Amino acid sequence: MPEENSSAKSSHKIRIITNVLTKALKLWLKSQVTQVSQLEVEIKASDRQLLSGCIPWVSIIASDAVYQGLHVTRIQLLAENIQVNIGSVLKGQPLRLLEIVPVIGDLVVEEKDLNSSLSSELLSTALNDVLVKLIPEYCLKSQAIAWQKIILDHNQIRLRAILAPTSESIPLEIYLSLELIGNRELKLSQIQVIQNEIPLVENEHGYNLDLGSDVDIQELNLIPGQLVCQGRINVNP
Repeated sequence: MPEENSSAKSSHKIRIITNVLTKALKLWLKSQVTQVSQLEVEIKASDRQLLSGCIPWVSIIASDAVYQGLHVTRIQLLAENIQVNIGSVLKGQPLRLLEIVPVIGDLVVEEKDLNSSLSSELLSTALNDVLVKLIPEYCLKSQAIAWQKIILDHNQIRLRAILAPTSESIPLEIYLSLELIGNRELKLSQIQVIQNEIPLVENEHGYNLDLGSDVDIQELNLIPGQLVCQGRINVNP
């Protein structure tokens, strides 16, 4: 009987630690986003692993999340061997990652959410960088670019923008195909840039964009109205 009571108490203690960790992880995730309509977190770990601050397996599912102005329709993440400050968490302090965490994820972004992200600094800066790569003269500070709309088609993106220098606004349209090269490069090809219905650029060969060493994309698909991505990214402490 004493052994059973001891085992029950230990099991109860671990359940408490699991609940505390789950709540702390949810709070940490919510602190990273400005909006999320659904957030599910599941933790799998043994007694010893939890008490040492190691979470061997975590599943996270979120819908309608907004991260730094980027709207994400749906995301599912799986991370393993996470090291956290368990001692501080049990004292009521915020959860903190102690090491880099490789995260495997499935991401879906619908066209409407992508367009809602146009005002974000992350997306607008990325689009400006692409435009400057296509048309270097548009890096001039006098060129104010307002991104209006993104249209997703089969492996093709159409961008609409307004150039607003000092006098009249000038419509700009960009057509390009998007292809994943290897695991960390995107190839932009079949490029057309049209300003006020006048073609400025026509480039079939295109350019490659390096996404960085923290990214490992396995699949990237553009279908009408939706972008679907599968891969891995390193989350730094």
